[in-house]
Amino acid sequence: MISLNDVMLLIVVLISMLTGIIFPRFGAVFHDYPLYCLMILLFLSFLSIDLPIIWSTLKSSFGKIVCLSLLKIALLPVVVYYVFKIVAPSYAVAALLLSGVSTGVVAPFISNLVKGNSSLVMVLVVITSVLVPFTLPALIKVLLGHSVDMSLSAMIQMLALVIFLPFIAAESLRRLAPQWPAAIFTIRFPLSLILFAVVNLGIFSRYADFFHREPIAIITATAVAVLLSLVFCLVGLVCMMKKPVEDQLAGAITLANMNNVLIIVFAARYFGPLEPTVAAIYILPFFGLLIPLRMYYNLRKRHRGLTVP
Repeated sequence: MISLNDVMLLIVVLISMLTGIIFPRFGAVFHDYPLYCLMILLFLSFLSIDLPIIWSTLKSSFGKIVCLSLLKIALLPVVVYYVFKIVAPSYAVAALLLSGVSTGVVAPFISNLVKGNSSLVMVLVVITSVLVPFTLPALIKVLLGHSVDMSLSAMIQMLALVIFLPFIAAESLRRLAPQWPAAIFTIRFPLSLILFAVVNLGIFSRYADFFHREPIAIITATAVAVLLSLVFCLVGLVCMMKKPVEDQLAGAITLANMNNVLIIVFAARYFGPLEPTVAAIYILPFFGLLIPLRMYYNLRKRHRGLTVP
């Protein structure tokens, strides 16, 4: 079941989005802060990643890691983009950005909740996070071409700064002051709620006029976000179908639980209002997938005649 913290997060996300749209002058106070909030969120998440586990899993599951990594940051984004170009062209860029971004840093936590292979998920979080500053700008440049006027090097620098600096800071703190991460974890959730709220206030207030003119865009963006989450989840399950159920869940989580907050900030800087809107609303299926994935785990275990704890 969804926890109280999950409900609180969803409420904060929705209220901050609506506040930014309804009271844009108030939200304008936060225009300059989303990028820094994202870096703090990533820093908090990277603190929970144990590098020795990363190396051990990398050695034992190399084939799975290569398969899921290529699917996540290369193959799936291209397929999703061209499909949306045909069925919903105005949302093709939003679909490309979400499908091409790295696996979310909270994905191992989601994997623990549904009894997936969390070590495998954690490795893919690190690998895709390291690669995405280079792969996502390349995808945008190749697929969108002259339709987007932006510097490839500028995109790489922005993503590298946002991802690598928090990662280095987290590793440095863990080595130099190993007692501090435990203290930080005690305030991580309320701090994360504040950071999510500031990100949404700063971004959605920028596009308040657009949403006042086209309120239906929020409904359509929700439908697109839910559809994408289902596609990502199913592709991940099918990709790992011949593997144990724990690996199947890891595949689904790796693809479906992406770093949508990074795309919110990135899209707000380089694209129009639709792209960050779809990324922000993706928080709903991000956590909503918990229940069907739990059900899938239980069904597979019962099918094999195993007792589910």
